[in-house]
Amino acid sequence: MPEPAGPLGILMLDTRFPRIVGDIGNPASFDFPVIYRRLEGIGPADAVTATPDRTRIEAALAANARSLVDAGAVGISTSCGFLALFQRELSALSAVPVATSALLLLAEARGRRAGVLTASAANLTPRHFQVVGADPGTPVEGLPPDGAFAGTFLRNGTTLDRKAVEAETVAAGRALLARCPDLDLLVLECTNLPPYKAALRAALGIEVRDVLDLLAGFHAAIIARRSPSGSAAS
Repeated sequence: MPEPAGPLGILMLDTRFPRIVGDIGNPASFDFPVIYRRLEGIGPADAVTATPDRTRIEAALAANARSLVDAGAVGISTSCGFLALFQRELSALSAVPVATSALLLLAEARGRRAGVLTASAANLTPRHFQVVGADPGTPVEGLPPDGAFAGTFLRNGTTLDRKAVEAETVAAGRALLARCPDLDLLVLECTNLPPYKAALRAALGIEVRDVLDLLAGFHAAIIARRSPSGSAAS
């Protein structure tokens, strides 16, 4: 009988909003084991910004990454796509592979016309793209800063109006496609957006990828390398 796959460790922002299936913070979103560590005191406003407090966030990431590895994590991710800014730093200090953000999918999509749907277009900078090897000129559309999505996920609310958030998400996707009609791939930066992927695909008629897609491939590759029959052992 094969050994069970080791868990993926996820560094979570300090949040209180609902985590429905499809959200990275709900373990039922995955078909492999995950374990979590909360970055105490570091919430959405600390991460979804163009100018994060790098010293404080790096310290929290480092301490909790070590805790996840000690608990058996075979790889590490984060619960916010904006933490792509820390991909290099976290990779350098981690004893296991790191994939911080769905923005990493953009580097895999070279040759395609990709756009990004994000929690905050105002705060997603060229640097977020550069550190993951993506084109800093990638077209971006943000969720409305005064809408249902922002009230829950950016302002750390305690309730979720799923229908309203889905409508905002689809409207943002349509706006991006109207500006850039040649897009053939939409990447969801935000880890709270995967529950609305099916609605986006139906409305836009293009491929939509998210952090769950990233992590499925990331975890599978780690397990394959660790397997006695994997390439690492050949």
